[in-house]
Amino acid sequence: MSNEQFLYSSHDDFVREAVIAGQPLADVIREIQAIYKADKRPWVVGFSGGKDSTVVLSLTYYALKMLPVSERHKHVYIVSSDTRVETPVVVDMIREALESVNDQAMQDQIPMTAHSVTPETEQTFWVNLLGRGYPAPTKAFRWCTERMKIDPISEFIKDKVARFGEVVVALGSRRQESSTRAQVIARHRIDGSSLGRHSSLPNAYTYMPIELWHSEDVWEYLMSAARPWGGSNRVLFELYKDSNAGECPLVIDTNTPSCGNSRFGCWTCTVVTQDKAIEGLVSSGEEWMRPLLDFRNQLHASSLPENKTKYRNYKRRTGRVTFARGALDDDSETLTKHVPGPYWMEYRKEWLKLLLEIEKGIRQSGNDIELIGRDELQAIRQQWLKDPNEPDWVDALPKIYSEVYPDDAIEWVKNDAGVFTAPDAAILQALEAERGVPAVLIMKLIDAEQSFSGLSRRKGILAELQRVLEQDWGGLDEALERRAAPSTHNTHKTAFDSLKAEFDGLLK
Repeated sequence: MSNEQFLYSSHDDFVREAVIAGQPLADVIREIQAIYKADKRPWVVGFSGGKDSTVVLSLTYYALKMLPVSERHKHVYIVSSDTRVETPVVVDMIREALESVNDQAMQDQIPMTAHSVTPETEQTFWVNLLGRGYPAPTKAFRWCTERMKIDPISEFIKDKVARFGEVVVALGSRRQESSTRAQVIARHRIDGSSLGRHSSLPNAYTYMPIELWHSEDVWEYLMSAARPWGGSNRVLFELYKDSNAGECPLVIDTNTPSCGNSRFGCWTCTVVTQDKAIEGLVSSGEEWMRPLLDFRNQLHASSLPENKTKYRNYKRRTGRVTFARGALDDDSETLTKHVPGPYWMEYRKEWLKLLLEIEKGIRQSGNDIELIGRDELQAIRQQWLKDPNEPDWVDALPKIYSEVYPDDAIEWVKNDAGVFTAPDAAILQALEAERGVPAVLIMKLIDAEQSFSGLSRRKGILAELQRVLEQDWGGLDEALERRAAPSTHNTHKTAFDSLKAEFDGLLK
């Protein structure tokens, strides 16, 4: 974009002349410089790629650029959280911004580096949803935010605290975004200071230079002049316009709402009923993203109350059927509410194959994209092999992958899940059909025996066998009957207690 397309021919002119949110922009720059020079605490600038964090990054970059080199005395870390399921076009935009900042900061002799952090492999969206069977996130059970956003950012900040003692975290939070955010900002503000205390990280202080700005102030800043490290924010503007959506801020604590109803963020997000961002991008020409939208809608459908019993196991991962107190009935008695467990293994396998097929199709259309990491596939496979309710004895994941990518060989981690194989599964399932004893129950009992084999003292094996037997091995109807009349459904426990007493007598 040429200079003639900006309102101001240079960023210097823009800062010198502009008044934003009732304050000369030059005063904002001077405040940033004063806080930066006041002490030796390094800065961490949170960058989500959205409009607000882009403004804070730009203001910080320009403020340091205008300081004499001798006064640029401490480092500024730009940190961006990549959940690995971000909207693909947003990922590309963030990557370009981080690379541009790193290149230009070096040329401008600005002590600033940009970093991207990701969740641990065991805590990614797909390892939890497809591997462990966690249900798609909802407002009542939003398990994703802390694992995928808060923890990686927090670890980055804590590392800098450990190295330097204290840090200042610059954020693009604005009071106008929500009343909740305004209350959080006010509650942690230090009296007589522009800084606030971080709500959960000791020795971390927050600075929010645009907290009083409105959305129109943000866009005025972004579109009036070139970025201080070069280039324009036109791509960002077009992205917002095409998606008809807001953004997910960089989340650094549980007090910060991760997203609003209209949002940029993870393309897999099912917290909202309708993903306006992806829908807007598809309708504006990004047709290649339609399979992502359809897949996301499938996940959302599985989270609807009327579909829970179809998609989810009646048992939790503990092996037990769980109940919770629900609403009151017409007689003012508390109703018992069944709490379903993880997704059935059949749906997890089906969704993994579909996800890989979508990825392959997008790649063949010319978009180099990875929807699920190969390290995640390794972790999901191990979760399936060791699943507490439906262990994958046939080791299906490598076969699923080879069906989609027949020419792409992966060196799979050796199967160390246990002693059971596909032929073993066939024998146990035949016994289940003949004797009515669940195959998984037999497997767990044998596995418990194997885990204690070879020990000189087998203390604890009875407790382990009892733990297995006391899991809920009947169907949901049996669990409901047991809850209604527990005294009539204790055959296993009575028999086991008798055997245990006899065994204890022999030991004595």
